[in-house]
This record gives sequence, structure tokens and C-alpha cells, in this order.
Amino acid sequence: MRIRIDHLVVVVPARNEERRLPRCLAALADAVDAVEHEFGDDTPTISVVVVLDRCTDGSAGVVAGWPRFLAMDSTAGSVGSARRAGVAHLVAAAAAEHTWVATTDADSAVPRRWLAVQLALAEAGTELVLGTVLPDAELPAHEQARWHGSHTLVDGHPHVHGANLGVRGDCYLAAGGFSDADSDEDVLLVGALRALGARECRTALIPVLTSGRLEGRVPGGFGGYLARQVAATR
Repeated sequence: MRIRIDHLVVVVPARNEERRLPRCLAALADAVDAVEHEFGDDTPTISVVVVLDRCTDGSAGVVAGWPRFLAMDSTAGSVGSARRAGVAHLVAAAAAEHTWVATTDADSAVPRRWLAVQLALAEAGTELVLGTVLPDAELPAHEQARWHGSHTLVDGHPHVHGANLGVRGDCYLAAGGFSDADSDEDVLLVGALRALGARECRTALIPVLTSGRLEGRVPGGFGGYLARQVAATR
């Protein structure tokens, strides 16, 4: 079943990511350009919002330097709430069936065809896209090798990452959206979508580069996961 996507929405939660945001926004700008290049006159409206969740650094100023992107403030203090607020800000229920929501993180950099691949899958009838992530050079080289040795990143992979996730708007709303959680908001959403029978694609085509730091913004996030993996091998 083919479906027309009229609106691409990208939501990026940020908590004091002044140093990493420039990489994130430059990559997103490149991904938007790729959609416009590949889809031409059929390019949907594209909206990118950075949700500044209790930021006390210069993150807002970084986003202001990218006028094609939106910024909104949040005082919720959780990544789930930040993602939820960003989606609510941009997704209209009446048009949700023709809206695609993609999420990533402020410490991550999406590949150039990140949005183009998701759009093609969405218009082919996919309702949920789960992509992979790769830790960047902040994770030491020997730990990088160990990480790659235990993570097979192929189509059909078992991973769920809020830094590389896409969902059709009406399915997102039917599943109840992101929960107000400090972590695992992505896993909870995917569980609800699967319970509804959402048509999903688990792809390795669009890996997102994400921070390899061992001290993330939330204990249950990717940084905490990496730290636990490192500790388990010592």
C-alpha cells in the first residue's frame, strides 16, 4: 500500500549539547538537501525542531545560527518528554497519516540519505523504521573494536535507538506517543507500535554516528550503556 507523505518532521532533544550540536545540525541540513535533490518537486514540507530541555549552556545560540531549523524550550527534564513535546509541536492530528516523524539526538550525526531512505520506505507503506548507531571516536579505539565485535549491524537487526527512529504520525498517535521517561522512551514506543501490528523495517542502510562518551546526559541512555559494556569487560 503506497501512501503520500506531505510533511517530514524531525525532532532533536538537547540537554547542554553546545559542543556537539553544530555537527548534528550540519548533518541534518545535509540530509534535508538530499531529500530535496532526490525527490525534487515531490519533496514534502520538512520541519526540524530542536527541543532545548533545561539547557544552561549556549545550545540555544547554536540553534539560532541555523534559521531553517526551529527551537523550542522545555522544562520537563526528561528525554521522553522532550521528544513528545517536539512531536506535539509539529504534528497535526488531522494530517498525521501523511506525516512522517524522525527522531535523532543532539550528540549524533545522521548520514546524508537518512531522511531520503525513510521517506521512500514510508511512501512504500512502512510505518516504523528502526536504524542502527555507531559510536564515534570519543569511545577509545580498543573499546570501538570490542563494540563492533559484539554488534552485528545488518538488516533485520534487533536494536532500538531514539537517535535513529522513524514512525508515521498516525501510528505514533495511536501508540500513545513517547512516554515521559528519562530513558527507554524509544523502546516503550516501539513496544506499543508492535502491539498494534505496525509494519516495521529494521535497516542497516542509514547508520547514525553518535557520541561514544561514557557519561551521557541520562543514566539509562547510550552513554550509560557503553559504560556498562566497558565495565563488564574489566
